[in-house]
Amino acid sequence: CDYQGPFATKTMNTGPRINARCPKCGSLERHRIQHLVMLSLFNRVDFSRARMIHFAPEHFFRDFFRNRVGTYETADINPKGVDHQVDLRKLPFPDASYDLVFASHVLEHIDEDGKAISEIRRILGPKGIAVLPVPIVAEKTIEYPEANPFEEYHVRAPGLDYFDRYRPAFAKVDLHRSSDYPEKFQCYIYEDRSKWPTTQLPLLPTTPGERHADIIPVCYVSGKN
Repeated sequence: CDYQGPFATKTMNTGPRINARCPKCGSLERHRIQHLVMLSLFNRVDFSRARMIHFAPEHFFRDFFRNRVGTYETADINPKGVDHQVDLRKLPFPDASYDLVFASHVLEHIDEDGKAISEIRRILGPKGIAVLPVPIVAEKTIEYPEANPFEEYHVRAPGLDYFDRYRPAFAKVDLHRSSDYPEKFQCYIYEDRSKWPTTQLPLLPTTPGERHADIIPVCYVSGKN
């Protein structure tokens, strides 16, 4: 939203996150780095005739995407306010229907995430790109026995190894980190994870420090993108 100024603290189930929320549009740290990654992608690749689908669409990204692609569509398991009601594990679209897929913090909610990743790859064309960030909160991914309502029904705590699940489906996976961008954009997550686990968050691992990097994966169908 081009806001300039201090970001606000946001209280989450995992605890307070300082410098997290934009007081103008409500976006968070992950949305700032995602915006920077997508802006760079749009500057490199011409999507003016491309077809894009945005899963679990954030309201503040809609115009940003719509103004840069040929066709913009939205989808979610909840039909309210989207073009398509879908289950990401079994998408109703033909092969190679889209050129760009964006699904932020979605796969940590899906137990059969391998099926979802395979479906995302299936609906992408030969030069397709998928941007599939998840919250990285561990060294190694931890699978939960059931969805945790105190983590917005996450079924896992993704680790740094989670992106390995994308590599069999895509020719190239580029990882963009908080450290790749100027400090003024505040792309880090300021959160005290040393108090984990808790009663409500029993499987989240203890992590030292109060500043944590975010990572945005950009997945390419072709290695020549």
